[in-house]
Amino acid sequence: MTVPVPDLPARRSPGTASALPAPGTDPEWYKRALFYEVLVRGFADSNADGIGDLRGMIDKLDYLQWLGVDCLWLPPFFASPLRDGGYDVSDYTAVLPEFGDIEDFTEFLAAAHARGMRVIIDFVMNHTSDQHPWFQASRSDPEGPYGDFYVWSDDDTRYADARIIFVDTESSNWTFDPVRKQYFWHRFFSHQPDLNFENPRVQEAIVDALRFWLDLGIDGFRLDAVPYLFEEEGTNCENLPRTHEFLKHVRKVVDADYPDTVLLCEANQWPADVVEYFGEDGDECQMAFHFPVMPRLFMAVRREQRFPISEIMAQTPAIPDNCQWGVFLRNHDELTLEMVTDEERDYMWGEYAKDPRMKANIGIRRRLAPLLDNDMDTLELFNALLLSLPGSPVLYYGDEIAMGDNIWLGDRDGVRTPMQWTPDRNGGFSTADPQRMNLPLNQDPVYGYQVTNVESQLRNTNSMLHWLRQMIHVRKQHPTFGLGSFGEIGSRNPTVLSFVREFGDDVVLCVNNLSRFPQPVELDLRRFEGYTPVELTGRVDFPQIGVLPYMLTLSGHGFYWFELAKPAAPVEEPAATDDTAVAESLLAAGLVGTGEEPPAGDTTDTGGPR
Repeated sequence: MTVPVPDLPARRSPGTASALPAPGTDPEWYKRALFYEVLVRGFADSNADGIGDLRGMIDKLDYLQWLGVDCLWLPPFFASPLRDGGYDVSDYTAVLPEFGDIEDFTEFLAAAHARGMRVIIDFVMNHTSDQHPWFQASRSDPEGPYGDFYVWSDDDTRYADARIIFVDTESSNWTFDPVRKQYFWHRFFSHQPDLNFENPRVQEAIVDALRFWLDLGIDGFRLDAVPYLFEEEGTNCENLPRTHEFLKHVRKVVDADYPDTVLLCEANQWPADVVEYFGEDGDECQMAFHFPVMPRLFMAVRREQRFPISEIMAQTPAIPDNCQWGVFLRNHDELTLEMVTDEERDYMWGEYAKDPRMKANIGIRRRLAPLLDNDMDTLELFNALLLSLPGSPVLYYGDEIAMGDNIWLGDRDGVRTPMQWTPDRNGGFSTADPQRMNLPLNQDPVYGYQVTNVESQLRNTNSMLHWLRQMIHVRKQHPTFGLGSFGEIGSRNPTVLSFVREFGDDVVLCVNNLSRFPQPVELDLRRFEGYTPVELTGRVDFPQIGVLPYMLTLSGHGFYWFELAKPAAPVEEPAATDDTAVAESLLAAGLVGTGEEPPAGDTTDTGGPR
C-alpha cells in the first residue's frame, strides 16, 4: 500500500535537473541542514525479500522531502559479512547485493538530488572485516603486497595504555591469528582488524575508495572511528598528531576536486579534544559530533535541573567559522555513556535501563520514545532542544513517529526494526511473507505497527509526525538556528534552561522547562528592551520587553521559541515653526480662507470644504 503524503510538490523524475545549488556555490550547506539517518535494510523493501533496499528508498523520498529533510545519512551498505551491522566492511567499493548494486545507488542519489536532498554515507576508515581480501592476503602472505596493510605483532604487550572500547565483549586489543601466527591489532571487535596507516599504500587505498564514491556524486562522508587511525607506544593511541595530518591530506583532496563536500568526524571524545578535528583554520573535518551533549539532555530532564546542559555548553570551545557541530538524541540507536563519570553512568542505567537487556557495552540501546515513556510533552521538549541547540540536528529514522524498540532481539537489532508505514501486513514495509522478514515488525500494544505508523499519523494533524514537521519548517525560516551564536540566560529557577540564538537581525529566544510541573521564570532581557517576543509556531505577540525581569510561566516539560522583533523606528515630527508664517503661507497657497464672509451672490470658491 502506498502511504499518502499531503501537500507534496509535483514529483520530479530522477532524470530532471538537480534542485540543489550548482556545485561550488553553497560550500556551507551543512550548517543549515537537517540530517536524517536511515538504514537501507530497515526503510523499505521493493522486491519482497523481507530486506530493505535502495530502490525501496527511492519510493520513499517524497515522504522525506515533505518532512523537511535536507541530507540523508546512510550507515554502511557496502559488501560485508554483517557481523557488526555493516561496519565490518569486506569491499569498500561494492554494494551489499541484498541492497542492490552501484546502478541502484546512482539512481537513488539522482532521485534525492532532484528533490533538493543531499546524501552522505558512512565510511569505516579505521578497520575492515577479517573477510576483506586485504586481510586475507595479509595473513596468508606476510611478505606480499598486503603483508603490512594491518598492524601485526609477535606478542600482545604493545600499546598497553590504549583502552578497550567494547569492554563487554573484548578482553584485549590484540587477537592471535592462527594462519600468520602473529597477533593483529583491533580497537573494536576481534573480527575487525585495524588498518596500518603507517603504510603509505594503505593511505592511498583509502583515498582511492573515497574518490570512488565522490565520483558518483555523493555530498560527503561520516568518517567512522577516526581517533584511532595511528598507534604510538606510551600513548592511549587516540587523537595522535599523525591522525590529524592524514585528515588534512584527505580534506585537501576533497576540496580540490569535489566542492561542497562535507567530512563529518565521528570522535566520541570531550569537546576540547574533538575541536582538534576541525583543524587550526577549519582545514580538517567541517563537522564533528558533539557526543557529551546527548547524555546530559537525558540527565538534566530526569533530574529536573539545567546544570548538566549548562556546564557542557560552557565547556564547549569556539570552533572555526566554516565548521559546525552535529547534535543528536542518540548515537545511531544508542544512548552512549562514554563521556560521563562512573557515578553518572550508574545513575543513567538506573533511570533509563531498568531491564539488563536494555544495556549494551557502556550504553543503552533503546529508541527515543520508550526511553521517555512515550510521553508526548517530553518527546516534544527533547526534539525542541535538538532543533534549537547549536549545531545541525540528526534525526534517527522512525523517531518522527515515536517508533518503539524490541529489547528481546539480539545485539543492535532491537532498535533497527523495519520502518512502520501502514497498519497493513508487515507495516507496509514489505509484501514478503511475514516469516521471510529479516527482522520482525514491532507488535507491541503501544508501539506496534498497527498503532504507530506513518499513515495514521499523516491523517491526524495532532500527531507527533505533523508536530515535528511543523517545528522543522519553523527552524528553516530562521537561519540563526544553524548559523547563530549561543548565549545562555540564567535565572533563579534551576529547572528552566533559557538561551538566545543570534544571527544578525534574526534573534530567537528559547525557554525550556525541564520539570514535570508548571514553572515560573524571570529572565533578565534588558539588552532587548523595547523588543516584542513573537511566539514562532502561532505568531502570537507577547508583551513588550522592558527594564524589569521578563516573567513567563511554562507548563510541565513545556517550551517557547520566540522571535525577538525589533521596536519600530519612531516617526519623526515636523519641526515647530512660527504660527504667523504658517498662516501666511497657507493663505498665499489658497488652502485656507481669510475668515471674512463673501459678498451676497458671490459664488467664488473659497477653497474650503464643500
